[in-house]
Amino acid sequence: MVGLTIGLFSAGRILGVFELYILGGATAGLILVAALYVGLVRLRLRVSRQVRPFRIHAGSPARVDLELQNRGRRTPVLRIRDAVSGTAGADLTTGPLRRDELASAAYRIPTERRGILGIGPLTVEVTDPFRLATVQVRGAERTELTVLPRVKSISPPPYTVGRDPHGAADNPNSLGRVGDDFYALRYYTVGDDLRRVHWPSTARVGELMVRQHELPWQGRTTVMLDTRIGDATDDEFETAVSVAASLVEACARRHDLVRVVTTDGGDSGFAAGHAHADAVMEYLATAHRSGHGTLHGALTNLRRSTEGGAFVAVGAAMGPADIDAVLRLRSHYGITYVLRCAAAAPEGGVRIGGADGYVLNVADLGEFGEDWNRITHRGSRALARR
Repeated sequence: MVGLTIGLFSAGRILGVFELYILGGATAGLILVAALYVGLVRLRLRVSRQVRPFRIHAGSPARVDLELQNRGRRTPVLRIRDAVSGTAGADLTTGPLRRDELASAAYRIPTERRGILGIGPLTVEVTDPFRLATVQVRGAERTELTVLPRVKSISPPPYTVGRDPHGAADNPNSLGRVGDDFYALRYYTVGDDLRRVHWPSTARVGELMVRQHELPWQGRTTVMLDTRIGDATDDEFETAVSVAASLVEACARRHDLVRVVTTDGGDSGFAAGHAHADAVMEYLATAHRSGHGTLHGALTNLRRSTEGGAFVAVGAAMGPADIDAVLRLRSHYGITYVLRCAAAAPEGGVRIGGADGYVLNVADLGEFGEDWNRITHRGSRALARR
């Protein structure tokens, strides 16, 4: 509008047309009126914004609730803009507010993709009736919404025996120094309950012998996510992340120890409990394919740091040679699974990689639950027979 005003005055001077001066003066007057209109506005607003919930799984509904309270004189029409990363943002309008009047508004957030969704900063704008001038005030700062990977409700990996130093039982006891079932006899150590002393054995060997009750065992699962770039599509990698997240949730539901490692060097370490599961989920929410790290390096590190239990390798870029390399780890774990997330697999279906190794192709997350439950049931029976 300012350019138009300058142009009219310039054209009037060059062409000597008085009417152009009049038009230029009119546009200059409109600009002045618009500037005075917004310049005299004094907004005193209390703005609150609530994101509900702050952490959700991809595809779940989420919304932002806004509340404005006018603490000054009557306001003009207000325009509320709230930036949302990856979108055009929210653009809302509220009518004039009297003193102490409240206005509420809400909008939904797109949550189809996992990741960190930035919301804000929120601004409140006042525009003159001719839309020539605008004044803007900040109402709320930037906040973030964590969109976790999609998950499928599945069974956790079976309890394992053998090399697992913390191997599990089908009915694990609560964690403590001793369990309830007799397991073996051992020598007395300081701190043992004297009521556990087995006197016949003590008399026979000449030293105090105590009844060793079954130690409280706990499930233990290592999940390796293949983050190499490879030839996999973005959708296939998203399926792999969702499969890994589903495994973590299943282990957390049974209070198992779970560890998540990635081929680019990430390692959550073993832990149990909701706090650990939440931290792993936060990590998976921002996991991405990387050119760093190799499958060979990740498997080598696992051989050095293995602590038994179940091992599940999840990836979208794993070929037959990679699958065979993973299956060679099965001697270090009670049971090993390879979950190849691809639209089609050269081997197809479930492949048995020895008595304690299974390969499953995951075409999509929808059918994953039934297929996984089937092979874990098969693995449980194989472990029971051993």
